[in-house]
Amino acid sequence: MRLGALTGHGESETVTGFAIDHRKVAPGTIFGAFEGARVNGEDFIPAAIASGAIAVVARPGAVVDGAVHIATDNPRACFAELAARYFAPFPATTVAVTGTNGKTSTVELTRQLWRMAGHHAASIGTLGVTTADDRVTTGLTTPDVVTFLSNVAGLGREGVTHLAFEASSHGLSQYRTEGLPVTAAAFTNLSRDHLDYHGDMANYLTAKLRLFAEVVRDDGVVVVWADDPNADPVIDLARARGLRLISVGTHGETLRLTGRTPTLLGQGLTIEAEGRTHQVNLPLIGAYQAANALTAAGLVIATGGDVAQTLAGLSRLAPVRGRLERAVITRSGAPVYVDYAHTHDALDAAIAALKPHVTGRLIVVFGAGGDRDAGKREPMGQAAASGADVVIVTDDNPRSEDPAAIRAAVLAGAPGAFEIGDRRAAIAHAVAIAGPEDIVLLAGKGHEQGQIVGDLVLPFDDVAVVRDCAA
Repeated sequence: MRLGALTGHGESETVTGFAIDHRKVAPGTIFGAFEGARVNGEDFIPAAIASGAIAVVARPGAVVDGAVHIATDNPRACFAELAARYFAPFPATTVAVTGTNGKTSTVELTRQLWRMAGHHAASIGTLGVTTADDRVTTGLTTPDVVTFLSNVAGLGREGVTHLAFEASSHGLSQYRTEGLPVTAAAFTNLSRDHLDYHGDMANYLTAKLRLFAEVVRDDGVVVVWADDPNADPVIDLARARGLRLISVGTHGETLRLTGRTPTLLGQGLTIEAEGRTHQVNLPLIGAYQAANALTAAGLVIATGGDVAQTLAGLSRLAPVRGRLERAVITRSGAPVYVDYAHTHDALDAAIAALKPHVTGRLIVVFGAGGDRDAGKREPMGQAAASGADVVIVTDDNPRSEDPAAIRAAVLAGAPGAFEIGDRRAAIAHAVAIAGPEDIVLLAGKGHEQGQIVGDLVLPFDDVAVVRDCAA
């Protein structure tokens, strides 16, 4: 592709790729120079040009000498648009999911439902790039825009026709998932998280709303979990843009949840849709799992899925890695679940999911991450203390902070909780004290494979550790 055809600047140069890291620039690259919270990409423009960049996307005031300056007030958006034109085509049907909790489960359950309907489907998110026969871990909910677009284009070349991806608040505010056509967008919920980045809840919500205000196509569909208190702004945006709206939940109009009964290994759902009553045996436990499954069903219906067939498919869904995943049953007979819950409302939801299945005690092991929103630590302690019978506060990715100080902040909301800093020891203690009528919940890490301490990522997998402790 020629630079002139792509950007309207220059004629003869051939574009060979895109980069936002000057160390990845090769001859023919278009370089994106963005002002970030810690690093200013404009500082690396000379190095990028020296390495062969033929054009630089940057703000009008940036100094660009020796390459075409594509000047714009919003370099991130412009760069994403140009990169998308370069990497296209993409899978024909693409949907995005945003919200504080449930993104990973919803995109994966959407992929499974599409697969049941006969589509070649994939998902991108916290678990990585997932298809029916392969998984590549990226390590980020939303990778950088170049990696994201190249991955999506690669899936298209492999025959993927349907893609669901997570749209995080960071990714939306930094234009990391722009450019490709989004057929439908879903909202799961909103609660406190990432305020270390966004500053306050208003900015956090605004970042989420970009998906519905600007990203989803003008002829697209918006799927909303209507039971969340923050659903109204999403609904209002959808109506203001004239987008088709699919609302789900007990307050939903498209898929109305009228009954939910816990069963031994799942739950029975009664759903009203298109004037009919549908009975579904969902093989996932917990109210929030029902919410994720119904939101996924809404996305499949939004993209042409048959309502009855899609709802019937809910009974065949498989659990998502690290999302109320039953890891082991201890020698005493206590099941142990691993969940990614790392906010107070997610912890509340995981506890509420397990409570109906507990005849003895619910034992919860959790911690809070370092270098992240410190204001959520005490509420997490409160959530655990109010819902669990035994609370064990431990470490969870302390990063550069003092682990003891993090635990103290959590313990302020959970007086009387056990404090065992070493996570393996905490898990071992929970296994040791769990009886045959108890349930153990290991919260916070979910699918993660490491414990981040300082600059080190130490191998650590809750599932593997608890299986070892229970052996």
